[in-house]
Amino acid sequence: MNADAFIESLRLLCTRRFGTFWFASLLSNIGTWAQQVAQPWLLLSLGASPFLLGIDSFALAAPVFLLTLIGGALADARDRRRTIVLFQSVQMMCPILIVLLLLFGAVQPWMIIALSMVVGVTDGLSMPSFQSIVPTIVEKQQIPTGIALNSTQFNLSRILGPAVAGLLMAGVGAAGAFAVSAASYLPFILVAVWILPRGVRASGTGDGFAWHRLYANVREVLRQPVQRGALLTVFISGLLCAPLLVFCPVLVKEVFHGDISHFSLAMAAFGVGGLLGGIGLLGVGQGRDRRTLSSVFAITFGVVLVFSAWNRSTWGLPALFVVAGAAMTLSNASANSMLQVSASPRLRGQTVSLFMLAMRGGMALGGLLTGLSVAALGIREALCINGVLAVLLQLMVARHWSRAAPPTGLE
Repeated sequence: MNADAFIESLRLLCTRRFGTFWFASLLSNIGTWAQQVAQPWLLLSLGASPFLLGIDSFALAAPVFLLTLIGGALADARDRRRTIVLFQSVQMMCPILIVLLLLFGAVQPWMIIALSMVVGVTDGLSMPSFQSIVPTIVEKQQIPTGIALNSTQFNLSRILGPAVAGLLMAGVGAAGAFAVSAASYLPFILVAVWILPRGVRASGTGDGFAWHRLYANVREVLRQPVQRGALLTVFISGLLCAPLLVFCPVLVKEVFHGDISHFSLAMAAFGVGGLLGGIGLLGVGQGRDRRTLSSVFAITFGVVLVFSAWNRSTWGLPALFVVAGAAMTLSNASANSMLQVSASPRLRGQTVSLFMLAMRGGMALGGLLTGLSVAALGIREALCINGVLAVLLQLMVARHWSRAAPPTGLE
């Protein structure tokens, strides 16, 4: 680990704008992860099948396919401040509605799935604007550090969110976890209003959104071999490895006969691994070509998936989830850093939208397809097949990706 790079990372965290953004994002993500733990367990408690869990995951992530590229165009052509505030406010209403449905005893699985679709739509339209914040509040050479720090808060929330959910669900029920999720939106919305200038657009975007410009911008990004490799690496991990998280409650409940505390522990362990991975990235030099990091840990994620499928120990599962969390963070954050460092400011929102499309779109398809294979083959067999396929495909991508010339500014 590079000590100077680590110290420089801490200095960035202490700045007023980035530090405030980091803390507000942490609070928001704690609420999000509390809901991520509470929701699948609530669905199972309502009698939902593993296939319905896959449908819920698909409903949450599928709108990425249709809307995230449009969201990227909005991030480049419209006021990002307004975009974030509008769609995050709409999204905040979804956990509020679930709390009301729980209090009146009227909640049904289809209602939760429908609200997941609403969250997916708002995510698709607003997340490219959100993901474009870091490059606008730090210097270009600090972008990898800012992304690594953002990754640490995201994974710290993976630890705290499931812990909060477990305590609330054991004490006051699922409504408490969803209430915390709703409240967590407010700090981030307020900080977004403060930190982002009003009415500022990316340069060179013309008169706003247009389909022909969207198509041309996407082609321009995808023409770059390094960017294609990064996006493929992230997509394969989302498609084949991320279902480990989606179907973790099935693994815990059906294989280990565990309860919400076991599920929360596994999710928190994934967060611990992600946090360790994010901290490790802080020690990587700013000029380092991160393709090797991204590929090696993407392959590692697939290997861990195979071991998780056939693990027989209840306590072995959290240990494997620590490694999985570190591998996913190191791979995806490294790919994201390369994309954003090499992105033109004019196309940063579009580049981020393609990253989201690869990650969240892969998760949407993965949740649906793995749900079908779990129903047909069983949870262990389905996850094992996913892991083997992930390793083989990542090896193929790594072979071609490594031959491309690195982006400007990377060694």
